[in-house]
Amino acid sequence: MATGYISREKLDKRRYNMNENKNKPKGAGKSSFELINSDILKNSLLLKPGSAALDLACGKGIYSMFLSEIVGDTGLVYAVDLWEEGLRFLGKEIEEKDISNILPMLNDATKEIEIDDYSVDVCLMATVLHDFEEMNKSGAVLEQLTTILKPGGHLAVIEFKKTDGPPGPPITIRLSEDETEKMVTEYGFKRIKTVDIGEYNYLMLFRAT
Repeated sequence: MATGYISREKLDKRRYNMNENKNKPKGAGKSSFELINSDILKNSLLLKPGSAALDLACGKGIYSMFLSEIVGDTGLVYAVDLWEEGLRFLGKEIEEKDISNILPMLNDATKEIEIDDYSVDVCLMATVLHDFEEMNKSGAVLEQLTTILKPGGHLAVIEFKKTDGPPGPPITIRLSEDETEKMVTEYGFKRIKTVDIGEYNYLMLFRAT
């Protein structure tokens, strides 16, 4: 189901199947998209029309909208977050712009990501891995991605460079490139490359085995 075309009707049925959840997760409402070079990111993601992408901890879906343009009408973007307000904002954007290839999903990624095994080509974690790590939940998330991503699929991690000062989180919870690589490769991922995508951020791309 996740790898092929999903009808607009089926998307609509799943899109708004959200339970009431008023809790605002750590980091909710923040986005690094305006800080990064989106052209470099697009050229680095190894996404193509028809791909299935996962925007994990998507917030209001700014990166989801970006991914939607890359995968096109025959692709699909799973926009997963625990922050209901952000998903409702994204749902409104989807309706207003008549976008048919984004599926907002209310999920606690630290417990269960409700996506079929081996169905996602690329998972994007945009400045959220440090939040999961601070909660001691990064392992729970990365373990799930080992089965959600297709063999040979890619995990793209965007993090703030480990320097002091705004924008971004305190330096004490930022992840250096070495820390990110060590954390992710412990779950069997292979680092492909690290790319500078702006003054404040880096992208690290991994391959699932």
